[in-house]
Amino acid sequence: MNTDFIKGIIPPIITPIDKNELIDEARLRKQIDFIIKGGVHGILLFGSNGEFYMVDEDDMKRGLAIAVDHTKKRVPLYFGIGAIKTRKCIQLAQMAKAGGADAISVLQPMFLKPNADELYQHFKAIAESVPGMPMLLYNNPGRVGYSMTGDLVAKLANDVENIVGIKDSSGDMTLTSELIMLTAHKNFRVLGGKDTLIYGTLAHGGGGAVATMANAFPELTCSIYEKYVAGDIAGSLQAQYKLNPLRFTLDKASFPVGTKDYAKLVGLDVGEPYLPSLSSKTPVLDAMKEKIKQANLP
Repeated sequence: MNTDFIKGIIPPIITPIDKNELIDEARLRKQIDFIIKGGVHGILLFGSNGEFYMVDEDDMKRGLAIAVDHTKKRVPLYFGIGAIKTRKCIQLAQMAKAGGADAISVLQPMFLKPNADELYQHFKAIAESVPGMPMLLYNNPGRVGYSMTGDLVAKLANDVENIVGIKDSSGDMTLTSELIMLTAHKNFRVLGGKDTLIYGTLAHGGGGAVATMANAFPELTCSIYEKYVAGDIAGSLQAQYKLNPLRFTLDKASFPVGTKDYAKLVGLDVGEPYLPSLSSKTPVLDAMKEKIKQANLP
């Protein structure tokens, strides 16, 4: 199975919506063009910052069709799955495969507290429902309340052919490093999930990052990866230091609206978040504007 494409900076693309909270096709197409022009190496539909938990299944299917049509294989297209029930995840995975996605990314079930065997069977069943389709695990303990272990990830990587990578949003570089170490014998890709740790993930041997800031600042975010793989290690670190204050300020906004706030501040037409979330106001926007100015960005 070819997994060479799983690398670089992959933004969890913003989901623009209209006044009826349906995906806005024109805006989504413009956002796709913007981030591809900015140098991204892939696009993740319906990630956490894509507000997957708000999108109805029919609209997900329509959004996937729009994205497949518009990317035209310019970059790989990943489909994010965050349902709790195994059967629902399988249905979404099969929809993603039938709809033309290149890979799927599956978050561990939120709200529940499954044990290792339950998690193993959950991920295995989803992967085996779409044979031949690359599947990434998605570890986000800050949102679901628990973390995957290195042993679980290694067992899945060893036992299930098409589980070929993970996005680790733990922010724990010890865990990220362990995941890389335990799967080094496999063609398994470990991607960072914290924008502030892209450089750190690369330095430990990771393959890149799923980075939300690439929605608004794709060139800067991608430069961390591009400089690193080109051997400009110092330049990569400096780009990381330039991005970090912008990312820290994102946390002043309520999750996940800060990403759309930043996008609008740099002139992108991405609309509002799904209710009950609301776009930020001052002083959050003032703080964001100041960090953009300090970074000497448009």
